[in-house]
Amino acid sequence: MDYRVSYIDLGIKEYKEAWDIQENYQSDIISAKANKKVVDGRLIFCEHYHVYTLGKSGQQNNLLINDDFLKKIKATYYQSNRGGDITYHGPGQIVGYPIFDLEALHMGVKEYIFKIEQAIITTLREYSIESTILEGATGVWLDVGTNKVRKICAIGVRVSKSVTMHGFALNVNTDLGYFNYINPCGFVDKGVTSMEKELGYKLNFEEVKHKLKFNIAKIFNLDL
Repeated sequence: MDYRVSYIDLGIKEYKEAWDIQENYQSDIISAKANKKVVDGRLIFCEHYHVYTLGKSGQQNNLLINDDFLKKIKATYYQSNRGGDITYHGPGQIVGYPIFDLEALHMGVKEYIFKIEQAIITTLREYSIESTILEGATGVWLDVGTNKVRKICAIGVRVSKSVTMHGFALNVNTDLGYFNYINPCGFVDKGVTSMEKELGYKLNFEEVKHKLKFNIAKIFNLDL
C-alpha cells in the first residue's frame, strides 16, 4: 500500500518558524508510532527569507562574514540540528521538508537520500538540465568529474526514531550572490548554480514545484 502523505505549501516563511512546524509534525508521528497509531507523513515546500544555516558537523568558519554584515545583507544565521555543513536559503529556492516515517516506507536513511536526489535529477531533466550525484557528498551536481563541477541542490536531514525532518534546497531563481559569503557545504573548490543560471531565464516557480512534488510522490510511491 502507498504511504499516505499530506502536502503543505507554506509559501515564504522565516526559517525558525518552519523549523518549529517540522518538529511538531515529527513529534506527532513519533508519538503516534509509539501508540501503534498511523499518522500521515508530511511533504512541506516553502521559501525562506535570506538565511544561513549550519549543520551539526559544520564548521562556523565556513560563514565568511560577521554579524554586522549579516544585518547589512538582511540575512539571519542559525545553528541547525540537521546533518551537513553550512548552506544558504532564500527567495527563489524550493526548500523541501519531507516528514516521512522510513519504517513505513521500508527504507534506510541512505536509500531515502538517494531517492530525494533521484526526484531532483528527474525534475531537472524535464528542463533539459543533466545532473547527477557526487561520490562522497550529498546533493545534486552538474558536470561531475570536471573542473566546472557545481551544486544545484543541497541536502541535509535529521532522522529521529526513523522519522525524517529538514531536507533539500533546490536553486531555481535563487540570488547566487549570497553563496559568496560562505564555503557552501564546507567546499572551497566547488561552485553553486541555479536553474535560472543554467537556462538563462527565470522559471515558472509554481510549475517547478508541481513537477518536483509529482516526482517525489512517484519515486517514493506516495499517496499524496
